Amino acid sequence: MNTPSPSSTRLYIVSGLSGSGKSVALRTLEDLDYYCVDNLPSALLPAFVRTVSHGADGMQRRLAVGVDVRNRADDLNRLPEVLSELGEIGIDYELVFLDTRDEVLIKRYSETRRRHPLSLAGLGLADAIALERKLMRQIATIADRVIDTSDLNVHQLRRHVIAELGMTGSLTLLFESFAFKKGVPPVADFVFDARCLPNPHWNAQLRPLSGRDKPVREWLEQQPDAVLFLDNLRSFLDTWLVRFVNEGRSYVTICIGCTGGRHRSVHLVERLTEHFRQNYQQVLSYHRELE
Repeated sequence: MNTPSPSSTRLYIVSGLSGSGKSVALRTLEDLDYYCVDNLPSALLPAFVRTVSHGADGMQRRLAVGVDVRNRADDLNRLPEVLSELGEIGIDYELVFLDTRDEVLIKRYSETRRRHPLSLAGLGLADAIALERKLMRQIATIADRVIDTSDLNVHQLRRHVIAELGMTGSLTLLFESFAFKKGVPPVADFVFDARCLPNPHWNAQLRPLSGRDKPVREWLEQQPDAVLFLDNLRSFLDTWLVRFVNEGRSYVTICIGCTGGRHRSVHLVERLTEHFRQNYQQVLSYHRELE
């Protein structure tokens, strides 16, 4: 295993079984300012790293690449050789493999109604998973880190990636919007209730939009209670998050809920994310009911 050093390019190669959460892992790393590319042929890895890390816009030190069964079999088989080449040119990398039990994969595909990438070959789901596991066996064997995602939901996997892969020694903030009618997120350090604020849902023009949209933002910014609520939240968090930093805390989740998780809570999360990115290096946002 090559351990990334702060002074060199940090490269994560994220691989694993289809349905194991690779897309979630890559999106999380992207939120942490990694330059991410999915489904890159492994033979192109050295050229990709050279090009991106010494590009015209400056040196990009944090890279992540997804490699999975969508690549050709001979390309997957070349990965050990490619990794050796990366080591020869001085690239610090870590190969991360996401694994999941077969019965969980079958359940996930059944719930989402997605097609397995190997099902195009006329295979049933169980046979496609078995073939993929066989094709990916070599990569799983040489992986520096194997993460079993069988018992992790999306939120837990994001937290795991941030804690295990994305941390750089500073406080990471996650602002999450949600709908109270669908339950409070299972992992939260702070929970704030925005249901007391005027609701854009009752405006026919705003109802189909979300708190990300300019008309909703402008409408809420004209509501005195919404403005005061946001100001109070900023002031409270400005005061107390510093204490978490001083105590050596590495991760804090702030959840804001409203009735449907679409307008008020999303607007507040967006505004708070903008504010705290001015002073904190790693600030993420997640809108549970919109994703």
